[in-house]
Amino acid sequence: MKQPLESVHMTVILGLILTLIVAYVVASTGYSSAMDLYLPPADLIVRWLHVISGVMWIGLLWYFNFVQIPNMPNIPDDQKPAISKVIAPAALFWFRWGAMGTIVFGLYLAQLNGYLVDALMLNGGAKEVSIGIGMWLGLIMWFNVWFVIWPNQKKALGIVKADDDAKKASARIAMLFSRTNTLLSFPMLLAMVSAQSI
Repeated sequence: MKQPLESVHMTVILGLILTLIVAYVVASTGYSSAMDLYLPPADLIVRWLHVISGVMWIGLLWYFNFVQIPNMPNIPDDQKPAISKVIAPAALFWFRWGAMGTIVFGLYLAQLNGYLVDALMLNGGAKEVSIGIGMWLGLIMWFNVWFVIWPNQKKALGIVKADDDAKKASARIAMLFSRTNTLLSFPMLLAMVSAQSI
């Protein structure tokens, strides 16, 4: 019998159980954050899902740009199919759905808290402007993932049929837009984090 940590599914289940225990302990103290702010349960759950999705998304974005792409030239040609046929498609699945979850939960969180329109219009105080800048950068990044990076990666990886020239061109486009998202991730994260301290 496998140990629980030998299975990613059991690891996630145990992580969720531990999360529920921590949530119960925190809730029993009457405080939901170090700043003694009360967050309604829906707000807290949506915020948690937004952060979890964002960690998945940006973590994989940085994996592609700081680990996979720079090291591909160092991988022997006979081993590259393992990356392009197994690792990359799986990572891209979690990458694009992490992006979707981040955007959906983030927009819903803004709606729950009543600042969605002000943030998108860059209206209101510093908090709304800061979070709005982060939201717009996130939306641009999300668009790049779903409508530029993923369609081009499907060609580059041979998931959809394309000739060698189209594969090479698609790989370059996907890489450049992935780099664009990496560039945008730094100010996006600053805008999101700074909005929480305003």
